[in-house]
Amino acid sequence: MTFFRPCIDLHQGQVKQIVGGSLSDQGAQTNFISQHDAEYYAGLYHQHGLQGGHVIALGPGNEEQVLKALGAWPGGLQFGGGVNHANAASYLEAGASHVIVTSYLFEDGQFSWARLDKIKQEVGVERLVLDLSCRQTNKGWQIATNRWQTVTDTIIDGATLAELEKHCAEFLIHAADVEGLQAGIDEQLVAKLGDWCSIPVTYAGGARSLADLKLVNQLSSGKVDLTIGSALNIFGGSGVTLEECIRWNQAEGAS
Repeated sequence: MTFFRPCIDLHQGQVKQIVGGSLSDQGAQTNFISQHDAEYYAGLYHQHGLQGGHVIALGPGNEEQVLKALGAWPGGLQFGGGVNHANAASYLEAGASHVIVTSYLFEDGQFSWARLDKIKQEVGVERLVLDLSCRQTNKGWQIATNRWQTVTDTIIDGATLAELEKHCAEFLIHAADVEGLQAGIDEQLVAKLGDWCSIPVTYAGGARSLADLKLVNQLSSGKVDLTIGSALNIFGGSGVTLEECIRWNQAEGAS
């Protein structure tokens, strides 16, 4: 069944919700800047037993907040953002349940199997999440790296996912074109992920209400989990409350 997965997005040392497609070296269009730090949100998720959430560092200047979050809930959160073979193990030691990697796996825009093998040796398949965040083009959905600025030649389809899922524990897929817009999920992508994936996968992008949890559950036959960010009340949104998401998870867990 589809579960709600929480998130903590960090940008320039603060917890924020941004419009994903706007992120660049100059900054980003911001929906929300929190008065609370990452440790507060990690503690909140821990308190309510919300497993499998992700902490994402969007660019530099977030290390202190990352370590606070991971320390507040050892084993409860995944971490991504600048992860590579040299630092991955340190984030696991700091408390991450898994490390999430994207950009490191690409060299000059091409997927690097050598780099994937290198990071697998450091952390193991069972603690590795591949972030296959993407942008839609006339070729389909293409993996985007470097804070979603660089669109690679790697297309997300059944063949790609079937090959990659042999090398990781989960997928995390942000639909960057709708991320932060609260204008609805990419329904076609969610349905395809339900068809293509046989390992856990979390989709993020465009979710705006509790109805989207029901929709993802329906479209993916319960195979895809959903992250809700900007629409959530704890991030200044009015579409859905954290309490509603907690109740949804409790109901799904009991079914």
